[in-house]
Amino acid sequence: MRAKDRKYFKNKLLQKRLELISLVQKTEDYGREANTDAEGMDLADKASSSYTKELMFSKSDSDRQLLQEVVDALNRIEEGGYGECINCGNAVERKRLEAVPWSPLCLDCQEQAEGAG
Repeated sequence: MRAKDRKYFKNKLLQKRLELISLVQKTEDYGREANTDAEGMDLADKASSSYTKELMFSKSDSDRQLLQEVVDALNRIEEGGYGECINCGNAVERKRLEAVPWSPLCLDCQEQAEGAG
């Protein structure tokens, strides 16, 4: 991969990382606020608050997982392996990197992984 392309994807990944860090922080803050607001609620309100809190933490977990994938992609850029499939070593298609810049797998390997899962 050319240096110009690496820089382009690195910038995309850095932007996504900032966005995810902000989302994770907001979700965690909301979860903490929901905990302190529980005083004085009736049983139905507590149940609703508990469900909302669980949903937000679940979203936070998926955001954290995506954040880790972005960080891993940034590490691959630094190590020189970005754009190469971590499974077969072939190039990850540019269209795929445009859509999912943190993707570690080429389309064929991704399809195989989804079929096996």
